[in-house]
Amino acid sequence: MRIDADSHVDETEATWDFMEDADRFKPISIDPGVPTVPGDQRPHRRWVIDGRFGVRRWRDDKRTGTTQVTRELVDVDARLRHMDELRIDMQVIYPTFMLYGISWPEGLTQPEAELALAHSYNRWLGTRTAQSHGRLRWVAVAPTSTMDKAIEEVRWAKDHGACGVMPRGEIAKQRSASDPYFFPLYQAASDLDMPICFHEGSGSGPHLFTKLLTARIPDKFPSLRVGWIETGASWVPYLCADLQAKDRRLHPLHLKEDLFRSSRFYVTCESTDDIPYILQFGTEDSLMVGTDYSHADQASEIEALDIVEQRAEQGQFSKEIARKILDDNPRRFYGL
Repeated sequence: MRIDADSHVDETEATWDFMEDADRFKPISIDPGVPTVPGDQRPHRRWVIDGRFGVRRWRDDKRTGTTQVTRELVDVDARLRHMDELRIDMQVIYPTFMLYGISWPEGLTQPEAELALAHSYNRWLGTRTAQSHGRLRWVAVAPTSTMDKAIEEVRWAKDHGACGVMPRGEIAKQRSASDPYFFPLYQAASDLDMPICFHEGSGSGPHLFTKLLTARIPDKFPSLRVGWIETGASWVPYLCADLQAKDRRLHPLHLKEDLFRSSRFYVTCESTDDIPYILQFGTEDSLMVGTDYSHADQASEIEALDIVEQRAEQGQFSKEIARKILDDNPRRFYGL
């Protein structure tokens, strides 16, 4: 099986149809259809939420290699057919707008808005992916500014096809990932056999790796899996060296040689990463790869899975390693 460990969906007006009694926070799309920045020929779209602006991404389907109906899940069967063309058996879906959300006063997330948006997004995606016969799985957005509600969302999502939990980046910026505030979420994820997924776009990058290790989170939650998504893996050698220095001089960690495996840490690599070198740091059972489907930034490579296989065929690493990156590791990480 070939698993796309990081794909995306672009939210639409239909995403917010599950707002229930929170219509105040229902995003309104504004598309001027004309440039709003001098010299920029692209139309700039916005989501407007309670008087505040959020980005609604503009797409060039020629550049992304997708279509509107596949990237917005308007036509689930069309997305499955495209996956067949790409020889992708299963995709794990992350959001687009919900990676970033809205900046509220003093940089804080307004809890009511965060909850309303996450609630509607999760139910919309659970409904859409239910038509995929298990080929489209997804990562739930956890509205962590209201922890009790976040855990309710995660439990609902688990029952409706979700295979991971993404804490909101804004709250992570206000609290360390090792803050006991997050412990109920980590425990709930462990109990549900769901990993915690830190996605780069939400501001939850590799810097959290050190925080979790120094706080011994893997020891506190011995069945918790944690992943760094869309971060690439080129940072792994640097942070491992940095941790070894801390282990010797500043803060004894008693690091194990198989740090990633023993900590149940996973990371999505880029197709251009120096995988043979990164494998020297005990990542054989921790590397995954994603296409970044529907996006068009530096992390996007719609043929990423093919490239990993081609690099193995060229002898850069073994075919067994390629199988682990494409199948074994994401299957284990997401509990598929």
